Amino acid sequence: MSAYIPPLLSGFLATVALAFLIGLELHAYRRRGEGLAAPVALGFGTTRTITLLAALGYVLWVVAPVVPFCAGLAVAGGLLMLEYWKRVQAGDPALLPTVIALLAYALGPFVLTAPLVVAAALVIVMLLALGEQTEIRRLSDAFPAEEGVTLAKFFILAGLILPLLPQEVIPGLPGITYTKVWTAVLVISGISYLGYLAHRYMFPRAGTLLTGVLGGMYSSTAATVVLARAAQAAPEQAALAPAAVLIATAMMYVRLLLIILLLGHAAAARDLAPPFAGLFVLTLAIAWLLARKAKDAPAREHNVISTNPLDLPVAFLFALLFVLFAAITNFVTRNFGVNGLHVLSFAVGFSDIDPFIFSLLDGKFQVSEAAVVSAVLIASGSNNLLKAGYALIFSRSRRMLPAAAWLAGSMLLSVFYALVL
Repeated sequence: MSAYIPPLLSGFLATVALAFLIGLELHAYRRRGEGLAAPVALGFGTTRTITLLAALGYVLWVVAPVVPFCAGLAVAGGLLMLEYWKRVQAGDPALLPTVIALLAYALGPFVLTAPLVVAAALVIVMLLALGEQTEIRRLSDAFPAEEGVTLAKFFILAGLILPLLPQEVIPGLPGITYTKVWTAVLVISGISYLGYLAHRYMFPRAGTLLTGVLGGMYSSTAATVVLARAAQAAPEQAALAPAAVLIATAMMYVRLLLIILLLGHAAAARDLAPPFAGLFVLTLAIAWLLARKAKDAPAREHNVISTNPLDLPVAFLFALLFVLFAAITNFVTRNFGVNGLHVLSFAVGFSDIDPFIFSLLDGKFQVSEAAVVSAVLIASGSNNLLKAGYALIFSRSRRMLPAAAWLAGSMLLSVFYALVL
């Protein structure tokens, strides 16, 4: 016969156990004398106090979740504020112990009403706040103010704008809703932001080849321009630039597949995987040959991602281009069919291909899925041709010729695969 623990008892035991852990860490925090003028004046904060406070909140909530619990909260809050005022008079302005005590009082109701894993996550946050205060303070001191603004922008994009958008289809654009447009903005902005953070904080002094990797996850076109300019400015130090340009393009295929999968187009990703994988391997192979040829040349640091990618005007521009390309694609497919779509795809490759590709995948145009996949291949191929021109124009170096030649060749392979196979 299996043992059975009543839900109220199991909740009480969980509350007491979690509160006991919090009490241990709070007592250690007070022992360390963080922020105290006199470390011996510990005040409240023993393990027993926190445990009994959590048990009191649990019992009062079980008795009646409104009047007794709220009355107990008022009394406990008043006593804690009085204790805090005395600590301030003694030179200890730290508010964290008081907040922890209030959270401990409310822990029981939280265990009863929320999943246990969420309650455990809350306790982990409390323990980290108590035990890692030095590291958290160091991180806060090192955290640039502009990064906080950037996170606020992302919260605006994801938490404010997206919920306000309607689920309706945009008039004249079958299959494309307002939320689909903004979801694409969020996914692309998020991936670009991760690449920016990796470049700025994890690899701030990235060498030429690593710059190609990080730049390709953000924008292979931008990476090509910066690396080509570096090759022109310091030819003796930029021998690895051609290989880095190709690495950036190889990462473009990974980035496109990842975004297509995240947006829920598994079928399109499956059809694009073979040609993209082949082009990825071939591009990296040629980049490896070029890097090996220039292995004795010193690497140079580059700053491909010099500005934060999460600018609100950029997000709004992407959304506008998404809708614009969807409208153009709808018009072209209705009047010119698959051949018109292929021509449009090639022309779009000389601009920003992301909004075109995702409007093409989300829309319900009068072409087959195979034609849509072919259009994606053609657009990515013509974009490589644009990068080949950028590489030659901005570098003004013969060293860039092999990379530019392969970029042009990859365009031919992409078009051949799209139209023949």
